[in-house]
Amino acid sequence: MARVQVETLEQFELAAEGGKSDALYDLGLIYSTGRGVEVDLVTAHKWFNLAAVRGSEPARHYRAELAQEMNPAQVAEAQRQAREWLASH
Repeated sequence: MARVQVETLEQFELAAEGGKSDALYDLGLIYSTGRGVEVDLVTAHKWFNLAAVRGSEPARHYRAELAQEMNPAQVAEAQRQAREWLASH
């Protein structure tokens, strides 16, 4: 089962490489809910932020919800990671 989840996560990450908002949004959901991975709000916020930049309204909503659960340093780190991802993709 874990192998399937890792492969699925890798598929989402590969799809996200192309900057598709749906794939970016799905990664946000995976990390915010802990579906096959440990919950990681910073990483989830990063993916939702990237999906929102690509026009995903649901990602904007979830990004705002997550930000309320995070401290300012966590939000800043998520934003830094999103900028870094954008610069390299």
